[in-house]
Amino acid sequence: MPKNSKVTQREHSSEHVTESVADLLALEEPVDYKQSVLNVAGETGGKQKAVEEELDAEDRPAWNSKLQYILAQIGFSVGLGNIWRFPYLCQKNGGGAYLVPYLVLLIIIGIPLFFLELAVGQRIRRGSIGVWHYICPRLGGIGFSSCIVCLFVGLYYNVIIGWSIFYFFKSFQYPLPWSECPVVRNGSVAVVEAECEKSSATTYFWYREALDISDSISESGGLNWKMTLCLLVAWSIVGMAVVKGIQSSGKVMYFSSLFPYVVLACFLVRGLLLRGAVDGILHMFTPKLDKMLDPQVWREAATQVFFALGLGFGGVIAFSSYNKQDNNCHFDAALVSFINFFTSVLATLVVFAVLGFKANIMNEKCVVENAEKILGYLNTNVLSRDLIPPHVNFSHLTTKDYMEMYNVIMTVKEDQFSALGLDPCLLEDELDKSVQGTGLAFIAFTEAMTHFPASPFWSVMFFLMLINLGLGSMIGTMAGITTPIIDTFKVPKEMFTVGCCVFAFLVGLLFVQRSGNYFVTMFDDYSATLPLTLIVILENIAVAWIYGTKKFMQELTEMLGFRPYRFYFYMWKFVSPLCMAVLTTASIIQLGVTPPGYSAWIKEEAAERYLYFPNWAMALLITLIVVATLPIPVVFVLRHFHLLSDGSNTLSVSYKKGRMMKDISNLEENDETRFILSKPQVFIY
Repeated sequence: MPKNSKVTQREHSSEHVTESVADLLALEEPVDYKQSVLNVAGETGGKQKAVEEELDAEDRPAWNSKLQYILAQIGFSVGLGNIWRFPYLCQKNGGGAYLVPYLVLLIIIGIPLFFLELAVGQRIRRGSIGVWHYICPRLGGIGFSSCIVCLFVGLYYNVIIGWSIFYFFKSFQYPLPWSECPVVRNGSVAVVEAECEKSSATTYFWYREALDISDSISESGGLNWKMTLCLLVAWSIVGMAVVKGIQSSGKVMYFSSLFPYVVLACFLVRGLLLRGAVDGILHMFTPKLDKMLDPQVWREAATQVFFALGLGFGGVIAFSSYNKQDNNCHFDAALVSFINFFTSVLATLVVFAVLGFKANIMNEKCVVENAEKILGYLNTNVLSRDLIPPHVNFSHLTTKDYMEMYNVIMTVKEDQFSALGLDPCLLEDELDKSVQGTGLAFIAFTEAMTHFPASPFWSVMFFLMLINLGLGSMIGTMAGITTPIIDTFKVPKEMFTVGCCVFAFLVGLLFVQRSGNYFVTMFDDYSATLPLTLIVILENIAVAWIYGTKKFMQELTEMLGFRPYRFYFYMWKFVSPLCMAVLTTASIIQLGVTPPGYSAWIKEEAAERYLYFPNWAMALLITLIVVATLPIPVVFVLRHFHLLSDGSNTLSVSYKKGRMMKDISNLEENDETRFILSKPQVFIY
């Protein structure tokens, strides 16, 4: 064999090497490896491309360290949903009782499928398009659907980062601009803004000052220039972070992934020292066991698991594709899943500690306001002073004293009680007021921070944390788009990445209209959820039932150096796909029973009202779902009827540590090359 042969150079090396059969037969290194393809069926294009991909994988970029890779996966999986969606779901679905379905689904669906995505990305070393083309060419549309879902999510997710940027810069003021209602001049009289007086200062700032929101999705209201500028800043930051792939994004992850934990730790310590924090935490961990039997709770828990771990987006596959072949991705799956769950619980503790403090503040305010009403009734003889217990002191009225007085009045004045307009001022009622998603971060939490000493400092830290959490997730989302496209179509990395950011910014202008928040709801709650679930199911089926669980487990054993637990075999083969099929069916039924809608802010009422999407918005929603899932049946039909080459009959030979490994899994059964290579008498001298 010539001295310049790859086999001669690497026969004692542990590095994985791939050569075309033409190289081995010729016993020399070809002048142009892209042309060195064994033509079996006369279709050189597909074979040439596949061999080229095998060889290009040798020069694939790699993470600088294992720590950098782990931080990247953590940054992608731990996002804004851990801070506001998980605590909201706990609050809504029975406190500690919600943790049971979440943990069960995390174990039987989340961790197994997360491990699966890590493994296929690391094994095949391609983005989502290349991975699913390799696993099952007819289901190669899964990769394209993943890219589309990533695009949909990235469009609105970066808008939320833009909102955080707006609040971040507004936080450098004392007092905070959302701590008090604005005063307007009505002639010579100064009055409080009516919309703010009916709601609250933080609610008014969010809906009117930040979003300047319209009354419905049908009223666009034009662009909000402040949010348009913030969106431009957000996309500029994301673009700079991902323009050079993992070479640039990997360095960003050191800060964007670790800084949020510093802030959460600070908030936890500060929150536990607040008066009433224990009330909030006890409320959160007091389980309402009846909720555990609600199918809706399990469905929402499954959706949260998918979004929390980034399943189906392609970002997990993209990041793992830059790993070395012998990396222990089984350990990575367990570690990242645990950190993700730990972060969600930590964030929930922080949120409920702060909300417990806020609930006590609001409860005391309620007591004071209603005590003033009672004093007014006493002074006008509407109520007799005999109804007031002798030990009650209105100048130092406690919640307990007020409740005693309230119960006496309600008992004696039973018939006229409703006309008095007195509130019970129960702490439990304040804690039960669930605020969803963005409202939890931009209304409830910001209101609580106005009562903190040095409130601007805490506000700056909080919104800087949100920006970093969002940035980490956006880097993974962009990797889910750019990595498979660059791998498959060989487009210039920098140019394509910049083009994606510019395109996404222009389309994202839809979300910075005055009605933009309603479109965020449409994309977040509906357009991505159903396609994402379908993608995850098909990924599981492609590996477990088409590629073969036994074969996949054997390849994992060779790659990792040990055999994964038998637990994964049963999860991939039976339990996970069955559970996901049931949950998907439940989601479709739920969508049919409850028409999609959104919470609209009505200016005149200064309150939210749930509205159903109009017909044109429903048509847009259905179109988005169809567009996201369409590549799957299209690619299947095209390849089933041989209208699109699936790269079959592509032959590559890999060897490692002096041992030749034949990859003939994608050859036709009657292919002569399969027959030749299946013979055991294959040697290299």
